[in-house]
Amino acid sequence: MPLSRVSLGFLGLFFMAGAILLIFLTLLGGARNSTPLNEIYFLQADTSNIPGAPALSRWTFWNVCSVTANGKSDCGSSHPDFPLDPPRANNFNTTVNVPHQFIGTKHYYLMTRFMFPFIIIGLFFAVCSLFSGLLALCTRIGSYISGFLAWLALTFQVITTCLMTAAFVQGRHAFSSNGQVSKLGVKAFAFMWTASACLFLSCLLYCLGGAVGRKDPGYTGRKQRRRGFFNSARSNSVKSQKKEQQESSTQQYA
Repeated sequence: MPLSRVSLGFLGLFFMAGAILLIFLTLLGGARNSTPLNEIYFLQADTSNIPGAPALSRWTFWNVCSVTANGKSDCGSSHPDFPLDPPRANNFNTTVNVPHQFIGTKHYYLMTRFMFPFIIIGLFFAVCSLFSGLLALCTRIGSYISGFLAWLALTFQVITTCLMTAAFVQGRHAFSSNGQVSKLGVKAFAFMWTASACLFLSCLLYCLGGAVGRKDPGYTGRKQRRRGFFNSARSNSVKSQKKEQQESSTQQYA
C-alpha cells in the first residue's frame, strides 16, 4: 500500500529531528564536564611527552581536554571553533615532541576551523526544515520547501563531516607515526555520519511526499468529478439548443 503525504511527512520529520539531536550532541561535546558531553570528542592522543600538555589530550569543538581516571573528558574554559593545531598558543604552544606534520603548516588549522561555521549553517537549515515540515503533513508545497531546506542542511553537514574525517584521521596518523598512541572519537564520528544519513532520508521523504500529493487518487477523482459536472452542464445546454432548433424547424414546416 503506498504511503500517503502525511506518513511521508511524518517520517521526514522523524529523521530530521534525529539528525538535529545528533548534530547538537556533537556540537556541544566538550562544552561541559557532564555526561554525555564529556564522552564526545574527535581525537584522543598520548601527549605525555609534550611540555605543558596533559598525559592524554582530546580535541572537541570547544577546547583540548585532559582525561580523568574514569575515562571522561576534563575540559577547562570553552572557546568556540577550537582548532587542531598543537604548536599554536591556544593548544600546547610548543613544537617539542609535536609530530612534524603539524609544524609549519595551516592545513589542520584551516580544516578544523571551517568545521564550526559549516555545522552551524547546516544546523540552521535543519531547524528551519523541521518547522516547515509541519506544513509538509498537509500541503505539497510544504513538502517541497522542507525538502529543499533539508537538502541545504545535508550539503553543509556533508562538508563538515568530510572536513572532520579528513583532518582528524590525518591527525591520528601524524601522532601514531610519532610513536604517540592515538584514536578517533567513535561517538562523534558515528553521530556525524548518522546525522548525514538521516538528513538524506528526510530530504528524500519530503520530496516523495510532494510527488505523492500530485498523484493522489482522491485528488484525481475530485478533478474528474469537477470536469464531469461542467461537461454535463455543457451537454445539457447543447441538447436544449438542439431541441429549440428542432421545434423551430417543425413550426416553420407546419
